[in-house]
Amino acid sequence: MNKFQLKIQILIVLFFISFTGFSQVYKETFAHTFSIVARDKITGEMAVGVQSHWFSVGSLVSWGKSGVGVVATQSFINPAYGPNGLKIMESGRSATKTLQYLVDQDKGKDVRQVAMLDTNGNVFAFTGDNCVVYADQIIGDNFSVQANMMLNDKVVPAMAETFQENEALPLAERVLKVLQAAQKAGGDIRGKQSAALIVVGPKKVKEVWNDKIVDLRVDDHQNPIAELERLLRIHQAYEYMNKGDLAVEHNDMKLALKEYGAAQNLFPDNLEMKYWTAIALANNGDIEKAMPIFKEVFMVDVNWLELTKRLPRSGLLTVSEKDLQRILKL
Repeated sequence: MNKFQLKIQILIVLFFISFTGFSQVYKETFAHTFSIVARDKITGEMAVGVQSHWFSVGSLVSWGKSGVGVVATQSFINPAYGPNGLKIMESGRSATKTLQYLVDQDKGKDVRQVAMLDTNGNVFAFTGDNCVVYADQIIGDNFSVQANMMLNDKVVPAMAETFQENEALPLAERVLKVLQAAQKAGGDIRGKQSAALIVVGPKKVKEVWNDKIVDLRVDDHQNPIAELERLLRIHQAYEYMNKGDLAVEHNDMKLALKEYGAAQNLFPDNLEMKYWTAIALANNGDIEKAMPIFKEVFMVDVNWLELTKRLPRSGLLTVSEKDLQRILKL
């Protein structure tokens, strides 16, 4: 695509946004909250993390697309900042120019708080003059933290400091640390109810279902950040499980055993993870180590025994008939 074609594409997107009434003031939706948009300079991954004393904050505040960027739109929310911001950034404009353009078109900008970050690490944020205090933002290297209706003025500085101090962590865990720091510093003056975390990749993907690397939401909970942390650990464990399943598909039982074992280490009491670890052990010829794990799982829930009978036909359990009968007699 040459520069002239890119300019035409941008103009078409901007016209569409103006035509569809972006400047409408959205009075019916608000989420006073704290959030972060951030990018990992090494992996290129981008993320949004958010918590609020409002139901299902992740459904409207957090937006992202792999190879494009991320958006957090809050306070008196104009949800259009999310999809429209991603469209403009995808057409070639930086996060800075995109957000400035959209703010200029928004008649309700005085009550908006928005942050955008693009795949090149450009980041920009806006806090309207009428956002409820304490309201503030800090833009840093590949991140922006912002909040409104906070208990005190310590929340946003604590978020920025925490992000900068945890550079060695994977992005999802780093963002979670930021949310925890915000809550510890005072958080939303009203309390807490919901939280969300999304992570997208540095490159565009063809399959829309693979666009988000992490996509977690806690819509209603007494301690949403703690619940978000639990869900992130489960997500990580099941990533190992997925890798184990893929190894089984390729008949690489040693790798499957390694991946299932890593998952079980994260959640040692999870029956699903125990069971597939036992399957991998059995398929890898280590039936004696598999037997006590099978027995433990079957004692908790006999349906796993019934499932075991069905696996040989699908090629997921490849032990001898003799060993199969040993397993089924547990």
